[in-house]
Parts: sequence; C-alpha cells; structure tokens
Amino acid sequence: MCRVSFPNRGRRITCHSSCAGSVWAVNARSVSILTDDPQRLISLEAVHNFRDLGGYPTSSGKTTRWRTLFRADGLYRLTKSDAQKVVDLGVRTVVDLRTTNELQTRGTFPVGEFPVNFHHLPIIDATWNDGDTPEIEDVVEFLVWAYREMLDNAAPKFADAINLLATQKVLPAVFHCAAGKDRTGVLAAFVLSILEVPDEVINADYGKTVDGMKRLIEWAKINQPALADAYANMPPRFAASDPRAMAVIISDLKTKHGSVIEYLRKIGVDEKSISSLRDSLLV
Repeated sequence: MCRVSFPNRGRRITCHSSCAGSVWAVNARSVSILTDDPQRLISLEAVHNFRDLGGYPTSSGKTTRWRTLFRADGLYRLTKSDAQKVVDLGVRTVVDLRTTNELQTRGTFPVGEFPVNFHHLPIIDATWNDGDTPEIEDVVEFLVWAYREMLDNAAPKFADAINLLATQKVLPAVFHCAAGKDRTGVLAAFVLSILEVPDEVINADYGKTVDGMKRLIEWAKINQPALADAYANMPPRFAASDPRAMAVIISDLKTKHGSVIEYLRKIGVDEKSISSLRDSLLV
C-alpha cells in the first residue's frame, strides 16, 4: 500500500490506495470534510441543492477545479437575485435534464433575462409516479431499480450530456433536474468518474442531496405550500439519496464493463470528451 495525500483548503487529507490506484479506502471523516467544504454549497433564496463539484481529489493526484462545473435542483425557481448570483459565478451554460412536460409546466432558467447558453437534454420522457413504479419499500433497492431503469432506457442521453459539457466554451456550466438528485446525481457520478474521483467521494457527493431536500421542504412550507404538501405525501423512497444506492450502481458498471469509464465509452462518450473534461476540470 502507498499513501496519497490530497490538498483541501490548506489541509491535507490522507487516503490509502493500492499502488495501482484501483482500490481506495477513504475514511468517512475525510470524505465528510470534502463534501461539507463551505465553498461547495452555493447559497440561494429559492434553489437549495446548487453545489460546486470542485475540490475533490483524484487518483492522478490532481483535484477537481472549483467554480467550473456545478450540479443543481430546479433552476426554474430562481429569484432574479439568485439568477444574477449564478451568472456572477461565471456560469455560461445551463443544461436542463428535465422532461419536456416539466419545462412546459414549471418553466426554466430565465434565459431571456441573463446571458447564458441554454440546452434542454431530457434524460427520461416522463417522471416516475408512485402508481407506475414497483412496490419496493426499501429505499436502496428502490433507488437501484430506478437508476438501472434509467441506464437501460436513457444511456445515450447521459453520453450526449457528457459530450456537451466537454465542448469548447461550454464551461463554466451547471446541469440540473428537478430535485438535483436522480438524473443530476447519475450524471455527476459519471463526470466525477471520468475525472477519477474515488468512488467513496462520488457516493458521498450524491448523498449530500438529502440535505438539499430538507432545505427545499422547509422553504416550500413558507413559499410554496402545495409543493411542501406534495413532498409530505410522497413515499420516502422518492426523496431519498442513500449513498449505498450509488455504490451499487457503480459496482454494477464495473462488474459488467470493467470500469465506469469503459461503460461510458460504450454508450457514446468519445475519447476527445474524456480528455477535454480532464483538461478543463482538473488542477
């Protein structure tokens, strides 16, 4: 075993890896320090899961670049001051992963008022409802079913999103869905895998959405009671983001394809995109 140290805001977080860099044992405290970095969450009035994907260590010894790629929940809720703050972060591209129906009924980022490039890349054709999903009460089992279903039916859509993010002059960018949890969570996991961020960190980043969901529900109780009621009546599995679910998905892909990156190649992510993302997002 060899020791690999990663910088994090002036501190050094030490992880253990195999000398080949293929097996990681990152302790929980180190991961928590990374995901809870105060730079990560962008505080906004009406959007509650807008997070920076910078500051994460990689197996190459580099770190993901701050203020270049963000993940978020429903940007259609942005107030005018929120949208200005997003633009002030340097964001030049918004990638909306929601369905066409979601855009038509709820709206989008206010593209007419702010200078951003807007791309609609719907990952799925329709959102899940309690009546059209299996009766799986266990949260992890349900999420694993949902993400396997997404990958079975929408893998090329994820490839399209990754290839777009790798395009010249797209970054800094933010990609989002409704809660910033499922579609956004899987895409974030894929991008971080391309950057060779350890699986434990990827899983934990996905799991941080639970905090955003709590903030959203508290905000909705005051500002959008109907939305708060909808979440209150929703089965818990629909609002969950258990890191163990993402761990299963990543393990699945490694077992079937050898690595997440090899899977991404098979579904249409090209080598130029992989190289471009690493060049743009690693320091």
